[in-house]
Amino acid sequence: MKTLLNYRGNKKKTQYYNRTESTYQSFGQALKIMTEQTIGQNQPLILVCIGSDRITGDCLGPLVGHKLSQVVPHPERIYGTLKEPVHARNLKQVLKEIHRTYPNPFLIVVDASLGLTDHIGYITLSNGPLRPGEGVKKRLPPVGEISITGIVNASSENSSFLLQNTRLHLVEELADYIFLGMLNGLQHYMI
Repeated sequence: MKTLLNYRGNKKKTQYYNRTESTYQSFGQALKIMTEQTIGQNQPLILVCIGSDRITGDCLGPLVGHKLSQVVPHPERIYGTLKEPVHARNLKQVLKEIHRTYPNPFLIVVDASLGLTDHIGYITLSNGPLRPGEGVKKRLPPVGEISITGIVNASSENSSFLLQNTRLHLVEELADYIFLGMLNGLQHYMI
């Protein structure tokens, strides 16, 4: 079994949250603790919500970004909304813009993912980077210090088809859970 390391050389740990059994407050509290343990002094917290608004299963990130941008005092620190999604075609450019605008940013990344059938509907929280596009065999750079995913469907040989045929209701429920958890856990950083 291979041990994954986060960017600071620590073991990468992934926590799973079942939105029907776990409260968004418990998810938010875990996110708060992980952020406090990882973020450096004077590091601006930036949210990168990855996905396409044109594919139902992939719109989780832009939905979360949209919801957050409507209520936080600094929406300019949120990249990836329904209006301006961050996806495979513009990810590298957006990351360059973030690093040009914010010296030493602390990135929390949100994206949809594919997983085991038993894990559909779960949310993951990890203390390390996300590898966007991995489920659909795209080669994109790892992103973030903390990563959050919503498992929207099962992984298979035809992952692109599955993303296109994922139920919007599930994606919306996952987006609400992540949105409320982030508001609950990161309010100190979003002011």
